[in-house]
Amino acid sequence: MTTVRQRRVGKGTEAAEDQPSEEKNVNPDGRILSDHTGGRLWNILSITVGGIVAVSLGLLTSVYVATLHENDLWFSNIKEVEREISFRTECGLYYSYYKQMIQAASIQQGLHDLVYDNKTESVRTINILERMNVYQEVFLSILYRILPIQQYLEPVYFYIYTLFGLQAVYVIALYVTSWLLSGTWLSGLLAACWYITNRTDTTRVEFTIPLRENWALPFFAVQIASITYLLRTHLQPIQERLTLVAVFIATFLFSLTWQFNQFMMLIQALALFILDCFDMLPTAKVMWLYIIQISGLLLVCVLQFFNSMILGSLLMSFNASILITRMIQKNLKKGGLFNRLGKLILRVLLVLCLTLLINKFIKKILNLESDEHIFKFLKAKFGFGATRDFDANLYLCEEAFGLLPLNTFSRLSDTLLFYVYVFVLFLMTVAAVIVAFRNLSGSNQVQFMEEMEECTITLKPDAAYNLIHTVLFGCLALSTMRMKYLWTSHMCVFASFGLCSTEVWKLILKRLHLYTSQRTHVIKYSIPIITLLYISYKFWPGIMDELSELREFYDPDTVELMNWINNAKMALQRLPQTYQHLFRSNTPNTAVFAGSMQLLAGVKLCTGRTLTNHPHYEDKNLRERTKQIYQIYAKRSPEDVYRILRSFGTDYVILEDSICYERRHSRGCRLRDLLDIANGHIMDGLGENEPDLKPSLYPRFCEEIKKSLPSYTIHFTKVFQNKTFHVYKLAKYK
Repeated sequence: MTTVRQRRVGKGTEAAEDQPSEEKNVNPDGRILSDHTGGRLWNILSITVGGIVAVSLGLLTSVYVATLHENDLWFSNIKEVEREISFRTECGLYYSYYKQMIQAASIQQGLHDLVYDNKTESVRTINILERMNVYQEVFLSILYRILPIQQYLEPVYFYIYTLFGLQAVYVIALYVTSWLLSGTWLSGLLAACWYITNRTDTTRVEFTIPLRENWALPFFAVQIASITYLLRTHLQPIQERLTLVAVFIATFLFSLTWQFNQFMMLIQALALFILDCFDMLPTAKVMWLYIIQISGLLLVCVLQFFNSMILGSLLMSFNASILITRMIQKNLKKGGLFNRLGKLILRVLLVLCLTLLINKFIKKILNLESDEHIFKFLKAKFGFGATRDFDANLYLCEEAFGLLPLNTFSRLSDTLLFYVYVFVLFLMTVAAVIVAFRNLSGSNQVQFMEEMEECTITLKPDAAYNLIHTVLFGCLALSTMRMKYLWTSHMCVFASFGLCSTEVWKLILKRLHLYTSQRTHVIKYSIPIITLLYISYKFWPGIMDELSELREFYDPDTVELMNWINNAKMALQRLPQTYQHLFRSNTPNTAVFAGSMQLLAGVKLCTGRTLTNHPHYEDKNLRERTKQIYQIYAKRSPEDVYRILRSFGTDYVILEDSICYERRHSRGCRLRDLLDIANGHIMDGLGENEPDLKPSLYPRFCEEIKKSLPSYTIHFTKVFQNKTFHVYKLAKYK
């Protein structure tokens, strides 16, 4: 919770790089005169200026989000425990491993404690480097320990400044991608400005700093920029090899830093497959990209101690099936329209069947069930039958996993981004459909070729890839709001490319019979400049107001809880005498805490105590364990709850009024409702229940325990409470 408070303290710039230059004024001996030399100097100057603008915008974005973070929390002034609490839910869990590595006696000891961790999940030793994508925290902690910066920079600032610095990489990559597509760095400038002015929908780094996507998306943007360059025509062999290396490094880093990498790259692989089927990309380059995806994931798999979830991913099965199918069907691009359509349908079916068979076989061999909750969620989300599965419903009821809200489009429209994007998307989609039909038909009719000529120009391989990329990730964002950041950032790139593209305006003007070369260049530069002026005029005052608005972190109840866990005796001295009898004991360093996933991540970060469960949900045993722990909010007997908690070695259980009496979700989506449904019990409150649900024999545990009835006090002793939290110590019987 945060509160607002007052503190006391000219001209066209450059030609497209892939356009052949006109060589004029050539001497009989073959030497090119000053016009060509002047053109080369102009191109060098243009690239230099464009590069400086890109770096400047990247750095400005980093400073901008860092300032917003400081202004929102007054991060430099609050206590260390408050800083750590500001890393909510899973963010706190990830940051705790960075803190753990920093505080370890040595780097070797820190790594050993991660590989043999027995504090993240009680009565169980797990390998953190295998289960979670925390190599970035390990690398950063080692870097902090070996660099001579400890006296000048606190560990938390080294961490957050690294993440804010990656935002610079992100913006530069978006800028470069747009520049490569359009041939002018003015397009990159417009893409970066749209990214900044639509910050609410393009990033959330300033308030979810350690989130995995904030590490991964900059590398994903670099990968897209590298693929865009790779798909350009007339690359020299050395350029192509270096670009493939860049794609591999970006793919590897993206895969290493985010557990959902396989699903994002599956969509990317699907885009490549679609374009390859319609002969819109060079087959050799597409095959290299498939191989890079597989090799990058396999390398990550090795680093994560052969994580079975990677080996059993759909991406690995899909790419393997494509490579196998390619060897079987070698003559796909020969024959007439109907012949090629038949081969295409056969190939799609073959790839689909092989993917499912390979994936099923791998999961059977590895006994893999880590990602089954995702498929249950998708099945329920898209209407393939109702479910009472607790894990699936937990996702379905979260707003972040719902459909993209309509007000997103109104915000994107305020900056003109959405209008331009739809305009460019429509033109490029029409061109793609026509080109795909022509490629399939293989027609050589002169009239048909004349009609298609302009479409071919406006749909080069790099543009075709970015078109399918934005369409597929747009579908993902529309279906799942949390994934919108993958789409909206690329939306900035795609819209700015279309607005600054010579080919797009040339096509439009020719269709309107208004085409001249000079008119095309005037429109190509004037409309983006007018758009930039409009954005600056409308949004600059708002950005300045935003930067001047000062807030302060405020969550006294959680701070009090963490302080009590760390040192209950100190907390006692600050409490009135009448309440001190409620707080009878301190918590030893070996104490095991149970509670909600979100809160326990903060408990681990702030106190270092052992947890029963946590928010990193990609493990079947953890999901089952979490469902059992959450029975503290269900209608269960005190004996059942005590038995469950003690089976996980629990010493203390934390109950939250915000969950027990939840009002944020509607009936049927409250956590207590999900537990009631999973347990076969009727839900609380007015409303319908499914016919087979029955009343529970027991009242709700989190409510009844507060009455201090003998059947509860024999097992649970209250040791702490405030307005939000109630902590109970579990009795230990021999």
